[in-house]
Amino acid sequence: MTIATEIQVEELRAELRNADAAERRQIEVELELAQAELAATAEQEGTFDPAPPF
Repeated sequence: MTIATEIQVEELRAELRNADAAERRQIEVELELAQAELAATAEQEGTFDPAPPF
């Protein structure tokens, strides 16, 4: 499921780059939800590191 969600995030980012003003907010909401799902999955699997990468 993680890979499918990662693909969805990338597709939403691409859509957001090409979206007009009317579509932008809806795509942003969908992107936020997909990113939250990815973070929750990573946290459950123990792969989420809240520390900065530096």
